[in-house]
Amino acid sequence: MAFENRRERERAARRQLIVATARTLAEAEGWDAVTTRRLSTEIEYSQPVLYKHFGGMEQIADAVAIDGFAELAEVIRAARCDAAAASDALSRIAQAYLNYARTNAAVYDAMFTRASALRFAAQDAPPQLRAAFAELRQAVEGVAREQDAEALTEVFWAALHGLVTLTRTGRLRPGYDSERLRLLVNQFAGGSEGVAQDRH
Repeated sequence: MAFENRRERERAARRQLIVATARTLAEAEGWDAVTTRRLSTEIEYSQPVLYKHFGGMEQIADAVAIDGFAELAEVIRAARCDAAAASDALSRIAQAYLNYARTNAAVYDAMFTRASALRFAAQDAPPQLRAAFAELRQAVEGVAREQDAEALTEVFWAALHGLVTLTRTGRLRPGYDSERLRLLVNQFAGGSEGVAQDRH
């Protein structure tokens, strides 16, 4: 029994090493640089060992995405718990979301822009995906009033993703990040509270 437990721990550690190495390479060089051959060289395991854990690069990228959703859930929870009021919570989590996307660009790509076999908005979606959405929804519920909180959360998330994507691709005017975020939060919160002036 102890031997089986040790083997399982070693297997889990190998799997996590593969995921962490893929993430590091993607953040440094982009996803095109992440191949099973490159990973096997970096972690000093043969490609067949990689294929014992993952069917291919798509599954590895999905594993990176799942880790990213778990992290994003924690980021949103921390921002929400530090807030004094509902509109403040929305402002804080919006800023935290944009910061996470900016500092974890390759992970964010795995989560939202790469082709993925992960199921979203479904009962069998991975718990990390559901947790990230639930954390966001808790903040949005505070300002939803009579509106459908689920739909409002989807729209708020879509707006945040739009800001991330358009900013990263240079489609928006530079230097107005805080103003755009303040306007977005005010539209949802219906208040006049702003976002700290932090231009990027």
